[in-house]
Amino acid sequence: MGKRGPKPKEIVKIKWSPDFAYAMGLLATDGCLSKDGRHIDLTSKDFEQVKNFLRCLKLGLKIGKKTNGTNSIFFRVQIGDVLFYEFLKSIGFSQAKSLILGEIKIPKVYFFDFLRGCFDGDGSSYSYWDPRWKSSFMFYVCFTSASPVFIQWIRTEIKKRTKIEGFITQSKSKNPCYSLRYAKNDGLEIIKEMYYNADVVCLSRKRKKIGKMLEINNKQQDLYI
Repeated sequence: MGKRGPKPKEIVKIKWSPDFAYAMGLLATDGCLSKDGRHIDLTSKDFEQVKNFLRCLKLGLKIGKKTNGTNSIFFRVQIGDVLFYEFLKSIGFSQAKSLILGEIKIPKVYFFDFLRGCFDGDGSSYSYWDPRWKSSFMFYVCFTSASPVFIQWIRTEIKKRTKIEGFITQSKSKNPCYSLRYAKNDGLEIIKEMYYNADVVCLSRKRKKIGKMLEINNKQQDLYI
């Protein structure tokens, strides 16, 4: 019988918590698993995003930079951890996940932390004054994915917990993306669940944008009191 190789070294401590679940949400949107069976990559335009990811996994790794064809700068971190790689596969992650990602096995208590990570990765919010009604301010909270199975799973899980339906739209591009959207009152419910206290880890620019929308919405509601 041949000699066994060295035992894989644990880099990431695998223990569920709000921060760990948030990091899983970032991986589901901005991360990828390499083909070598040991490396996990997270790349983002936001330095804060990558910094939050490392913070949530309690890692002190160096954050690198790379550019694309348009010379845009992206920030990147790579983790070499076979045990963590296998763990990710066991909960639903896979190589080339963007088109085939499905259910991720997240403890129920941490679902909205995971969802906040997804929102900070590929989510968005937008608002406008609806010209059809006087002083009608509209806003939406959205989650986007190239995988229809993943976006439908997200919708189902949200509905289980809030009874909110949401609606899914599909882009008309050659490689379509799917957007799960929640309007106004439904969006408020999602926001309340994701940002359940002032200390949750999040991407500050997205939280500030939501804060401005809520401020306008609250002022509008005051007009009718």
